[in-house]
Amino acid sequence: MQISELGEFNLIKRLTESVKLHNASSAKGIGDDCAVMNYGEKQVLATTDVLLEGIHFDLTYTPLKHLGYKSAVVNFSDIYAMNGQPKQLLVTIGISKRFEVEQIEELYSGLLLACSKYKVDLVGGDTSASLTGLTISITCLGEGENGKTVYRNGARQTDLICVSGNLGASYMGLQLLEREKRVFCQVKDPDFQPDFATKEYLLERQLKPEARRDIIDELAKHNILPTAMIDVSDGLSSEIMHICTQSNCGCEIYEDKIPIDYQTAVAAEEFNMNLTTVALNGGEDYELLFTAPLKDYDKLKEIEDVHIIGHITKQDDGMNLVTRDGQRIAFKAQGWNSLKE
Repeated sequence: MQISELGEFNLIKRLTESVKLHNASSAKGIGDDCAVMNYGEKQVLATTDVLLEGIHFDLTYTPLKHLGYKSAVVNFSDIYAMNGQPKQLLVTIGISKRFEVEQIEELYSGLLLACSKYKVDLVGGDTSASLTGLTISITCLGEGENGKTVYRNGARQTDLICVSGNLGASYMGLQLLEREKRVFCQVKDPDFQPDFATKEYLLERQLKPEARRDIIDELAKHNILPTAMIDVSDGLSSEIMHICTQSNCGCEIYEDKIPIDYQTAVAAEEFNMNLTTVALNGGEDYELLFTAPLKDYDKLKEIEDVHIIGHITKQDDGMNLVTRDGQRIAFKAQGWNSLKE
């Protein structure tokens, strides 16, 4: 079925008729000019418009359901990085004529799956025609407790630097996908099957990342309030520089403490890439990078999948990576930059 046959409003109805609200704060969802959220004595109104700026994904190897899921989850990750809980999502899409209704339904099935898993309400958005393919714009609203919202500017000297999970896997997943795409274009065989054996974890980290809600829950359970926090979307080097710059401090991160999965290491060797560079600059890991007071060391060690990788120093000491042989190398932000030529 062509989207033109269905029309914009019937398409919206078809995509959203299975939406269920999970939170009492969602007073009004899809169907009006604004969504209305109740927060105590005040109501919050939210709306969104579409901006068609370009494509940041490749549909040659990105399933639409995975794309929808990832588009939502990476926004949830931003809320968790503030020590908050995501509650509402607004979705804006720009659609070119080459897409059919069923394809957009597939995209929305991923969005709704993410919303269901993380208990987030899809409350509205906007749709528009696009001359540049598929464009997605997400707005996520969340809740934070007074006095417990965590910013990037709170790191203090002697604080521990911690990161969840492992780094570099998503980037190596992207390298695998790009390699197989090049082979596919060369052989021009419609029956071509990509070689992803034993690399499933890397593909999942790239195509279907998860936000670290579990880490936020564990920190609260252990009564740990990070002093600064950010999610790793552009690479560890870029993110720690954001924290240090906004906190007016320096840092030391130890190369041998950076958590890296075995599949990431194998893939980096296969592609002849420096493993530390991959972990520092790959991006799209969506792990949580945070600082915490030194007094919380014992409690942090009890939390599974949280790794202490360094500490905060005074600003004059700079931002440095301490290599395995004890050298100090100043950080340079080399992660993802969409405006870079």
